[in-house]
Amino acid sequence: MTATAALIDWPSEADDDTPLALWSASEIAVATGGKASTAFEVNGVAFDSREVMEGDLFLALRGESADGHRFVTGAFGKGAAAAIVEHPVLHPHVLVEDTTAALEALGRAARARISPEARVIGVTGSAGKTSVKEALFAALDRGSRGRAHRSVKSYNNHVGVPLSLARMPARTQFGVFEMGMNHAGELSALTRLVRPHVAVVTTIAPAHIGHFSGEEAIADAKGEIFEGLEPGGVAIIPADNAHYERLRAKAAQHAGTVISFGRAAHADVRLLDVVAAPGGGSLVTADLGDGKLCYTVAQPGDHWVINSLAIMAAVRAAGGDLGAAGLALAEMEGLAGRGARHTIAAPDGDGSGVATLIDESYNANPASMAVTLAGLGATPAARRIAVLGAMRELGADEDRYHAELAGPVMAAGIAHAVLVGPEMAALADALGKSAGAALAAPLQVDHVQTADDAAQVLARIGIAGGDAILVKGSNSVGLGALIKSLA
Repeated sequence: MTATAALIDWPSEADDDTPLALWSASEIAVATGGKASTAFEVNGVAFDSREVMEGDLFLALRGESADGHRFVTGAFGKGAAAAIVEHPVLHPHVLVEDTTAALEALGRAARARISPEARVIGVTGSAGKTSVKEALFAALDRGSRGRAHRSVKSYNNHVGVPLSLARMPARTQFGVFEMGMNHAGELSALTRLVRPHVAVVTTIAPAHIGHFSGEEAIADAKGEIFEGLEPGGVAIIPADNAHYERLRAKAAQHAGTVISFGRAAHADVRLLDVVAAPGGGSLVTADLGDGKLCYTVAQPGDHWVINSLAIMAAVRAAGGDLGAAGLALAEMEGLAGRGARHTIAAPDGDGSGVATLIDESYNANPASMAVTLAGLGATPAARRIAVLGAMRELGADEDRYHAELAGPVMAAGIAHAVLVGPEMAALADALGKSAGAALAAPLQVDHVQTADDAAQVLARIGIAGGDAILVKGSNSVGLGALIKSLA
């Protein structure tokens, strides 16, 4: 048992609901090797002074462009209870040599102190990892009566992962952590912090391919998540992916059990049937190997159907409640920037109509663009409008990847495509060459440079009742601002 784990006095069932502080000064000092200025307790952890809540521990991290020590006073002004710092301050604090190292140490201590019976799940993939993480949390939290924990937002890098671990309460029964990467070796380090019992790879696609030699290298980098598996751990991989065999070989080196999911006949968790459900979702029937399971997925799209198989496989592998997971999926709402749907007033026409705004503004790669466009095509609408931002980090083949979206755009029955960013010139050109394809109505295309330009195009063409408007692109394009102006 580690020194940190020894600090935990496990509560009995009688006092199971008694509130406990997240960390005490002594626990933080032991975990980080630092020195506490006084006794204190904290209920949260933050490194961004703008996000500090009452009772938080503020970590004064040194970044490339800013030094967190400059914001210590402001953090305490917002209610921070204490800070981790590299030089003394006139507030409760723990003094350490390196605050970044201290954050990692606190994350390791949080992982070490949870009960041996608790289960930790790690999630990665080229697309869908945040949605799968959120769905797993909803499923496991429901089944454990609020004893699940997960990384918030997309805190999935070398700072976000240890921060998410440091925020994990000692009483956690299920922890779900998203891990991302855009270079080889990053997941290898992150997964050794998380030490998952179950590791999920959602899919392999050419995301961040500009940093890799090809998709095989991406598969190898994603497969690094298996390196941190606890002994006898479970690896969950996509059976339908072109890199299935490569992932399976990597998983077999580290996992006690490898479970595949998908439509393929060899999938361990296999899709048997899917039919449309009221409200745009799907009624799914899956074969779990030793029985069948029927459940509803509230979110529309084939990608949600397939991802639900991974979710069910992970819940089962972690010892969670499949019934609760089914209920969670049936009630799952879209995430901001990742599929959230808004009903908005349509100013065009007589002003009494409404339109559907689909927010996919946070991220984009060729695979996620294709499935999202297919989802737009399946959305009942009088007119479909797509605002598509550039896909970033695609390397030397970026023109080809953008041009190849012409097929999905045409198939979706889009009436007006607004393409944003210089990289989208290739798609604009491809759509021009495809203009002779059979369409229910002529496809109108505007190619602009910025999100503000796209807003002006939407104002010009007008949003009418019955319209469905998809907004999707890499986060750096800034289409989130367009969503805020419309929603």
